[in-house]
Amino acid sequence: MTNFLLNAGNLFSDGNLLSHSKLLTDGIDLVAVLLLGLGIKGLSKVRSARGANQLAAVAMALAVLGLLIEIRPEPVAWLWIAAGSAAGGLAGLITAQRVPMTAMPEVVALFNGCGGLASLLVAVGVALFDSADADIVALVSIAISVFVGAITFTGSIVAMAKLQGWLNTPAWTQSSLRHGVNIALAVLALVGAVLLPGDPAGLPLWLLVIGSSLLGVGVTLPIGGADMPVVISLLNSYSGVAAAAAGFVVGSQLLIVAGAMVGAAGLILTQVMCTAMNRSLLSVLFGGALGASGATVGGGGSEAGYTRITSCSPEECAMALEQAERVVFVPGYGLAVAQAQHALRELSKLLENHGVEVSYAIHPVAGRMPGHMNVLLAEADVPYEQLVEMDTINPEFPRTDVVIVLGANDVVNPDAKSDPSSPLYGMPVLEVDQARQVFVVKRSLGAGYAGIANALFELPQTAMVFGDAKAVLNGLLSELRSMGVGKAKVAA
Repeated sequence: MTNFLLNAGNLFSDGNLLSHSKLLTDGIDLVAVLLLGLGIKGLSKVRSARGANQLAAVAMALAVLGLLIEIRPEPVAWLWIAAGSAAGGLAGLITAQRVPMTAMPEVVALFNGCGGLASLLVAVGVALFDSADADIVALVSIAISVFVGAITFTGSIVAMAKLQGWLNTPAWTQSSLRHGVNIALAVLALVGAVLLPGDPAGLPLWLLVIGSSLLGVGVTLPIGGADMPVVISLLNSYSGVAAAAAGFVVGSQLLIVAGAMVGAAGLILTQVMCTAMNRSLLSVLFGGALGASGATVGGGGSEAGYTRITSCSPEECAMALEQAERVVFVPGYGLAVAQAQHALRELSKLLENHGVEVSYAIHPVAGRMPGHMNVLLAEADVPYEQLVEMDTINPEFPRTDVVIVLGANDVVNPDAKSDPSSPLYGMPVLEVDQARQVFVVKRSLGAGYAGIANALFELPQTAMVFGDAKAVLNGLLSELRSMGVGKAKVAA
């Protein structure tokens, strides 16, 4: 025992413990990677998403701790890292508390951009101040990190501005001129990348930075609202690739592995989004954008030439709900804009107390980003088991008494199944037209992101309930309560 204590004392003295910092940081990085992997896996389900996000946060904290241990002789670096971590954590906390759920797509785009900017700055910093002894692998990694990081940053900022309505789609970007501009910018970036090994801190670096940054703007600017979920997923993948390249630049195994996981996850999600929209990635990036002609991403468009529209009041809709045994809600972006998720949850609880079977049909690209509706409804404490994915809910519509569509449009358009001339043809949609009765809650007959008429609106079993989603839902609540719906069961 005495010998053990003496050896332990020797370990803590004379820097012996610090001499093993590399082994310690490698162990910390391994744990961080495992936690990050578990966190990413957990984000695939609403039920586990909150805990998964916390696991990922712990992984990032461990990564910072490992870096502080590794650079122990440099207290100034400690101060910079600690200050940066504190500032970033404070900004994240403020953002999480203040940003409404309707603005979450913009925040995700901004976060993607921050990841790209971080990788860009790391690579530029190494190129300027620590590239004298860099080998070819490091120089190639710098070029990749700068190229992908710059595109991710500027592309994400443009995506955020378009989502927020700050930036319109210029007319010239819908012509072939944009292809020539983007090719020229790509050539400029390529020239900088090829010349970079000969002069890492000189003109080639800035050619690469400028060309890549402008290319990110040029590629993202023409893309319209309907394709924005794909763009956000792709930019998320880019941020992972940039981080992995930055890991090679600074020799961080954690960055390499974590960046590769994020890049792969983002690429898989991009493919899921393309499949859900019946769009190829090439058509999104280079073939023009669905709905890009609109002034903003919010869609809307002008009212199409409908001739067989049936409208009804909330009172008539409430009467149908009172008689129903099975009701399915289809949330869309209109629900998010109206911030009506809590009113919807209150209505569904009232119906459940009346003995009605309630569920929510979730399309993969409902809203303005992947998972937008899931998060929105989870905020209102909607039970996870009531959120049903498209492939599972579609066979259930024929036995559904009432479907209420709340602000969704293109994702419920039956032309996607039956009209080969429709731009949506082949896109998987929620087959609400198979239900016995459909109520569509919209402010107007304006078109969705695709800018085309919705054949669902003219079907004989469809009735339009015009108005703000929150006002309509509150009206339904008042009508149902006046009918005594839910009271008997509550009293029992």
